[in-house]
Amino acid sequence: MEPKFELCRIPNWYPRLSVYSLPAAFVYLQDMEIQALENGDAKSAVAKGVIERLDTTMNKFPFTRFVCVDLVAPTDTDRFAQKNGAVRSARSAWSILCSSAKVRNSAKRGEVSAICVRPFRRMDPAREFRLFVKDGKLKAMSQYWLTRHFPQLQKKREHYWKLGQNFVDRNFWCFPETDLAIDIYFTSSDEVIVNDLNPFCPPTDPLMLNTWEQDWRITHGLKIVPPPHQLSGDVTVSF
Repeated sequence: MEPKFELCRIPNWYPRLSVYSLPAAFVYLQDMEIQALENGDAKSAVAKGVIERLDTTMNKFPFTRFVCVDLVAPTDTDRFAQKNGAVRSARSAWSILCSSAKVRNSAKRGEVSAICVRPFRRMDPAREFRLFVKDGKLKAMSQYWLTRHFPQLQKKREHYWKLGQNFVDRNFWCFPETDLAIDIYFTSSDEVIVNDLNPFCPPTDPLMLNTWEQDWRITHGLKIVPPPHQLSGDVTVSF
């Protein structure tokens, strides 16, 4: 695996940025358990062994939890679509990972070493962003969920940009790499939660920047989904 991907594994960056992240615990996997994950095996003796350790780890956190592996989360599953990935039991957690093509393919590529367990937190999609950090400087920032225009983002655009700049300027020294795409969440009290670190290149999605082919010497600011166009006046439609 390329070093830039290796550095973005959650078990590798979490110790550096845990003060800004949700609490996390890790269940490391043996080769045969990674193979079971790759095969989507949720019922064998090997799977049951993982589930037992996962249960012990999940009990460290109350209520619902969220699970992922080193580089990917099971965002392509029905569970994520219905409940944002929230799980209560270790059996459900392992099952959701096994049902995710993203997770299984990551295991096939040799990218999985552990399962990360975090407390589940419901997040307002209007406060999730991706920071584009080049040479240790914040060069751009994008709305993370591109599902629609959020009017409150237009009003707080400059405020969120300054919060992002402040976070990077204060903490770039502890980033594992000078070029990163960092997924963050701003709480209602403007505190930063680091959700994930991504390589500053494909296959990381540039989101509102549309392409990685940018002049990164300049500052692009915060990009958000624009408001929908409204038509006014006489509109004639012919078929």
